[in-house]
Amino acid sequence: MIVLSYDTQWALLFEEEAEQLKGILAKEIVAIHHFGSTSVPKLDSKPVIDILAIVKEIDLIDAYNDELQAMGYESKGENGIPGRRYFQKGGDDRTHHLHIYGDGSPEIERHLVFRDYLRTHPAVMKEYGGLKRNLSRQFPFDIDSYILGKEKLAAKIQKQALAWYRTRRE
Repeated sequence: MIVLSYDTQWALLFEEEAEQLKGILAKEIVAIHHFGSTSVPKLDSKPVIDILAIVKEIDLIDAYNDELQAMGYESKGENGIPGRRYFQKGGDDRTHHLHIYGDGSPEIERHLVFRDYLRTHPAVMKEYGGLKRNLSRQFPFDIDSYILGKEKLAAKIQKQALAWYRTRRE
C-alpha cells in the first residue's frame, strides 16, 4: 500500500469514470460525487478514486451488477453498511471504489461533509495527510493496521465536520 502526494489527474479519472457510470445507471442515478482523499486537493492519498453514486432505489442496483462487472467492478454487496452497494475495481491493485446509496441515506451526508471539511480546513487536512503518509510507511503491507491507525483521527475529524456543517445550515 502506498500513499502519494495529491495528483490533479485524480479529478480527471473521477470524471471519466463518472461518465461511464452515468451511462450504465442512467435510469436510477440522482447524483454522482468524487469523495474520499483523492477528492481533496493537496491531501496525500492512496491512489484509489472513491465514487459516491446516489440512486432513486437502492434495491434496483443489483440488477446492474453484470454491466458494472463488465466495466471491471466486483460487487461486494453491502459490505458492512446496510443500504449500500459497494464495488471495487482493479483487483488487488484497486483503482476505484464505488459506493452506491439510495437517495436520503444518512451515509451520503457523512461522506460529503468529511470531504468538504477537509477541503476548507487546511491544517486538519495536513494533519490527516501526514498521519496517512506515516502509517503507510509503518505498515506498507498491512492495510488493516493502516486503517486502524487512522481511525481515531478520522472519527475526530468526522465529529468536527458534522458540527461545522450543522452550524453552516442554521
